[in-house]
Amino acid sequence: MRILIAEDDLASRKFISKFMSFYGECDVTVDGIEAIEAFILGLDTGKPYDLICLDVMMPKIDGIKAVKTIRELEAVRGIEEAKRVKIIVATALGETSYVMSAFTTGLEAYVNKPIDLDKLEESMKKLALL
Repeated sequence: MRILIAEDDLASRKFISKFMSFYGECDVTVDGIEAIEAFILGLDTGKPYDLICLDVMMPKIDGIKAVKTIRELEAVRGIEEAKRVKIIVATALGETSYVMSAFTTGLEAYVNKPIDLDKLEESMKKLALL
């Protein structure tokens, strides 16, 4: 599995990438713009990501706006819904209404921070990645 991790916090980035490396090849970015650029590069090189893990609160472009952009790029490229990248966002926000509203943009799952690895794995199973 090809996995893209977008997380601006160094400790969280290391934690998530170490865990996710058991499931596949991980690339790491530190903000929403880098995540979108990595996603495009994956498509352009014929090596698309299977899963993207995004932090909600990132510099430049937050995770929710990144989800929306990624879904728009998939639509422009004619990628059918069944073949779209799976996306899980992580949030430390106490108010989840912002994250819940993102489901209309194509978000498929979210986990709260600090990340519970069992819940992250459960989300991956629900998305048929495991």
